[in-house]
Amino acid sequence: MTPAGAGICFDGVGVTYPNGVVGLRDVSLDIEPGEMVVVVGLSGAGKSTLVRSINSLVPFTSGEITVGDVAVSGLRGKALRRLRSEIGMVFQSFNLARRTTVLNNVLMGRLYAAPTWRTMLGLWPASDVELAMQSLERVEIVQKAYANASELSGGQQQRVAIARTLAQQPRVILADEPVASLDPPTSHVVMRDLQRINAELGITVVVNLHFLDLARRYGNRLIGLRAGEVVYDGPGADADEKVFESIYGRSLTAEDVLDTPARLT
Repeated sequence: MTPAGAGICFDGVGVTYPNGVVGLRDVSLDIEPGEMVVVVGLSGAGKSTLVRSINSLVPFTSGEITVGDVAVSGLRGKALRRLRSEIGMVFQSFNLARRTTVLNNVLMGRLYAAPTWRTMLGLWPASDVELAMQSLERVEIVQKAYANASELSGGQQQRVAIARTLAQQPRVILADEPVASLDPPTSHVVMRDLQRINAELGITVVVNLHFLDLARRYGNRLIGLRAGEVVYDGPGADADEKVFESIYGRSLTAEDVLDTPARLT
């Protein structure tokens, strides 16, 4: 079965911010359709820059990124909106509308596909409502469909955010520090959701993580960034303490792992 996901190609990509700070330096890598990749590195290493450059939330200043068969540079207006409709984004802060229902939040993932008059009146097509409910079932939170988002725990809110991206029917899911504000058990639940979605639906998943034990456990492929450059690209299972020290430029500390006590061996 051909994966539903899109491939992603970085070809000599650089990002220099207006203040002169370099976010990425000559990054070249290929992410295969349907692959799950975890990106790790110190704060400021370029993790978020790399993830957000894929959908042009952070514009790159040199090189090219291709998603599927679409070159990202130069996309504007309708063409950029079309690309972003195929790329779901999961944020650390969930970005839910807290005063409305969980179901309405998930339906926001259908905004690109639905007529404006329907969304303004809240008259969603039955097919969109069914898709939203299926997305909630996939992250095992459908029982909260008619609860207000404000009533949910942080972990439940993040699962709703994942369901919202699924309602887009994306070819790629980008997750930027999706577990940074969650407790350890909930962090594993969210990462298992992303892992299962990748395995069952074939959607390409790129996750940016700080915790090294999570990265090793859930990263079939791990990309290590240091000062905007790729310094490791290989299986998560092969990333021992020595590899992580080469990425971080220092010895590991308890703050680098989620589940303590923990050692990477």
